[in-house]
Amino acid sequence: MDDPKEFLKKATRFLQQQREMYGDFSVQVEDKSEIENKQVQEPDTPYKSEPQNQQQAEVSEENKAEIEVQKSTAELIEECSTLDELKALCEEAEELKTDLEGTNLVFGVGNPKADLMIVGEAPGYNEDQQGEPFVGQAGQLLDKIMAAINFERSDIYIANILKHRPPDNRDPEPEERQRSLPYLLKQIELIDPKLILCVGRISATTLLDKETSLGNLRGTFHEFHGRELMVTYHPAALLYNQKYKRPTWEDVQLLRKRYDELGGQP
Repeated sequence: MDDPKEFLKKATRFLQQQREMYGDFSVQVEDKSEIENKQVQEPDTPYKSEPQNQQQAEVSEENKAEIEVQKSTAELIEECSTLDELKALCEEAEELKTDLEGTNLVFGVGNPKADLMIVGEAPGYNEDQQGEPFVGQAGQLLDKIMAAINFERSDIYIANILKHRPPDNRDPEPEERQRSLPYLLKQIELIDPKLILCVGRISATTLLDKETSLGNLRGTFHEFHGRELMVTYHPAALLYNQKYKRPTWEDVQLLRKRYDELGGQP
């Protein structure tokens, strides 16, 4: 190992040679305050990306809100625990309305705990005016038919597939029926009847989800969500065609017999 004094001499000669070749040199150290300023002015990458992440979070919240809106109709129907709650929901439901403006809601009428529920197709003019199903000529005939088998109007519950009147008393469109069906199904669930009587082909085919003639559906009891469902002619059809009266009478007699067998009350 070299003597320290000799090493120092060599180092001094080396530095003098470098100074002669390149001139004076020094090492500059940045002021601490300048370093801190640079750190403030030039943030690292994660800090720069924060606004973008925040924007993405906001978009995600908007998407979440849209999903909740799409699901809300089914959720709100499911949350109804009483007929009054369901009726209030129907009052606000734009999808239940037809293309006839200014109609009234025709929700349903009768015993909320009835063991027999009658389901028709849609309200007519008189029903729209009074807000109650089956109050016109067809409704009066229905009352007579039910009285003939010992039912008062207050013993049963009556509703329609559609909750609003279609223009010109036309048949309900398939889209209208599908929009209205979830509300009716909840109505049936809350009433919980033992028997359902569908009057008219559209009522029957909508609930049974099959396209066929009314004649093919008559004369038997169909299983429907743990209940029994029967089909007969709409009272309006009896007003215009006498030939439907006898088969309708046969149907309702069979209905009464089955009602008693199931222990229906009253």
